Amino acid sequence: MKKTVLILTMLFFATLSWSQETPAASDTIRKDALNVFMVATDYIKKEIPYINYVRDRKVADLYIISTTERTGSGGMVTTFFMVGQGKFEGMADTLKCNSNPDDTYDIRRAKEVKTLKLGLARYVARTPLAQYLNVSFSQPLSETVSSDIWNSWVYRASLSAYTSGQSTYSYGYLFGSLSANRITEKSKFRSSFGLDFQNDRSTYGDTTYRSTYLDKYGTLSYVKSINNHWSIGASGYVQSSSYSNFDLSININPGIEYDIFPYSESTRRILTLQYEAGLEINDYVDETIRFKTSETVGSHSLSAYFSVIQKWGSVSSSLSWRNYFFNWSYYRIRLYTSASLRIFKGLSFNISGSIASVHDQISLPAGNASLEDVLLRRKMQATEYTYSTSFGFSYTFGSIYNNVVNPRFDN
Repeated sequence: MKKTVLILTMLFFATLSWSQETPAASDTIRKDALNVFMVATDYIKKEIPYINYVRDRKVADLYIISTTERTGSGGMVTTFFMVGQGKFEGMADTLKCNSNPDDTYDIRRAKEVKTLKLGLARYVARTPLAQYLNVSFSQPLSETVSSDIWNSWVYRASLSAYTSGQSTYSYGYLFGSLSANRITEKSKFRSSFGLDFQNDRSTYGDTTYRSTYLDKYGTLSYVKSINNHWSIGASGYVQSSSYSNFDLSININPGIEYDIFPYSESTRRILTLQYEAGLEINDYVDETIRFKTSETVGSHSLSAYFSVIQKWGSVSSSLSWRNYFFNWSYYRIRLYTSASLRIFKGLSFNISGSIASVHDQISLPAGNASLEDVLLRRKMQATEYTYSTSFGFSYTFGSIYNNVVNPRFDN
């Protein structure tokens, strides 16, 4: 009886849906709309309703790839790469949308939609829907441009705190940071200073365990552009960390970088090789396993980074190697890779992972850490490797069109 009721209910809703969703005969221009393959939010679909959003790249007249980068001011630059297919073969455009650091999410997405509309105009202009488009310019232009009184300097300060607990457990967290940055096409200066404090309390029976973590840091870096492939720079790092056994650690590392591709293509593809060499001045909280309470050591590193974004997906990977001059057996090699691949129509595969061979823990304290420090991970432990990985599949099938937005009962 229950199965019969369930089947009848499903048939009722299917019939109701079919009767209500049959395309209206009056919609005669939708079939002539531009077919576009892109990752589109509901907001984009609502604001740009005069194109067909399709799920299969092969049936699209135009596919759009978007990338996002953070600017020196703390804002965002969204780049749209538009490539025509079929009757639009050979047509391609690249458009950029700049958002200020104080722009709200609504302002940023409105700017992105405006940029998309401008980019789509030349393609829609070659369809029967062109007769319904209007182009207007609403802002009067000045002949002069006002100068930047801050000379590209951007400052940011933040402070956050969090606490939670119950009768047998409590957790507290405090984080503050201050940064000053100046980024232009020819140079990049970055600085940041911060404090990270955490405190845990756990009660088991008549015993209470407490653990604290305090990390203070400061970073400075300066990079100078030589040309579209080469750049030089230097970085400095100051740290005081109870976890890493540093009462004070100072790192100074000059370096050089080469990009196989021009830096101007970095939003689509980049392949860099970077070499750094410098000094590390350490003052330890506890004596280390090498019987040191302080020392000055030299080190160098070589790293490569690769990233590409194409219509089939995206891949990025980095490989780095670092060792100390005083003993080359103290080294670290790390590989990180992530990929998002469209295998075929509707099926995507996402994977990311990292692995590192760790043999450079010169600050590792002698002796054994307490049980609560081990369980709460408040003290660095000896290890020969680290790893992480994640992967997943997603598959979508059905109608190739994805135009309708219906937010009802989304809560």
